[in-house]
Amino acid sequence: MGKTITEKIFASHQRDIPSEENMVLDLDVVMCHEITTPIAINDLVERNLDRVFDPDKIKVVIDHVTPSKDSKTALQAKILRDWAFRNSITDFFDIGKNGVCHALFPEKGFVRPGYTIIMGDSHTCTHGAFGAFAAGVGTTDLEVGILKGVCSFRLPQSMKINIEGTLPEGVFAKDVILYIVKELTVNGATNKVMEFWGEVVDAMDMESRMTLCNMAIEAGGTCGVCMPDRVTAEYLWPFIKDQYTTIDAAVAEFETLHSDADADYTDELTFNVSDLIPQATYGFKPDEVKSVVELEGTPVDQVYIGSCTNGRISDLREAAAVLKGKTLAVGVRGILAPATPLVYATAMEEGLIKIFMDAGFCVTNPTCGACLGMSNGVLAKGEVCASTTNRNFNGRMGKGGMVHLMSPRSAAAAGIKGCITDHREL
Repeated sequence: MGKTITEKIFASHQRDIPSEENMVLDLDVVMCHEITTPIAINDLVERNLDRVFDPDKIKVVIDHVTPSKDSKTALQAKILRDWAFRNSITDFFDIGKNGVCHALFPEKGFVRPGYTIIMGDSHTCTHGAFGAFAAGVGTTDLEVGILKGVCSFRLPQSMKINIEGTLPEGVFAKDVILYIVKELTVNGATNKVMEFWGEVVDAMDMESRMTLCNMAIEAGGTCGVCMPDRVTAEYLWPFIKDQYTTIDAAVAEFETLHSDADADYTDELTFNVSDLIPQATYGFKPDEVKSVVELEGTPVDQVYIGSCTNGRISDLREAAAVLKGKTLAVGVRGILAPATPLVYATAMEEGLIKIFMDAGFCVTNPTCGACLGMSNGVLAKGEVCASTTNRNFNGRMGKGGMVHLMSPRSAAAAGIKGCITDHREL
């Protein structure tokens, strides 16, 4: 029997097998941010274990509330900042250099095919887009990872998701993953790795693949994975060019990681997206999804474009294409948070920031703040937001608020019309 990509990664990183169900894996990267890591840091300090297994393999960012909004968040940032300095962690991104973790770290070349990655953040699954095994973990596992460079996982089960057809004009990776989550339900991939295959995935760039994998957790998946290929190698080439004689050599090595044709899957599903139209959520669960046509006319108070799902430069370009020459509807406020400083700078150079500002948007620094209702765009009770984020739980962006998840083009169109609409009509 062949192996899946995850089984291959587990086998190559195996440190120990303490039981039939669990494997202890060596970690290539431990990612940290200021919301979940300070708890682990404080516990390690109290146990006189204030050290790290390898400062070069730990990547740290302040991104969820930045700049700090109050004394509590300032303390969280200080704990992380002081710890990074004490332990000589050079890849620490503080205010001015920081960005949304799951956009910043791939942009810096920290994610590679075949890597094992953990973080105290559920959307760590994003990095599976590169052919890595990447999972969100709890505080105890994060502590062990920081201290020992290992993490324990159950032996992986995988499901194969084939995405076939041709993606229609105006339909994006966000629409695809919303549709898949709807079909699977929020429990459909629980404790499984979601492998994304097919001609649609092959045609996607890395930013689209990251969007796809980012929301695997919304179907309960441990990780979303795409097979690393030439697209992956071209994205990573500035960081790996000294390791390979040619891109072809890199691609050939990446292909050895691919799941074997006779690998065992718990499920194999096929979705043809040739007739898919833009999608959006309508309730308080990520699987409550309808087409924007079905939701046409649903009023919105706010539009938010950003996050680790859709705050990259390609997302800003798509939204700006809808907004150019138009303005937000009366009573609708727009917020743009480019995901990283490089995204912000590129958007400025391309004139995108001006398009957003001319349309009436407030442009903020890179931050996760609004996505989880902590800063920079919190909703009031009864308010509705058209958002490019990844989670629409009750109160997610503010107590009593409603979040409709959608693509950047759909969000921009909702801002112009003042309600959910089919952006293709604009």
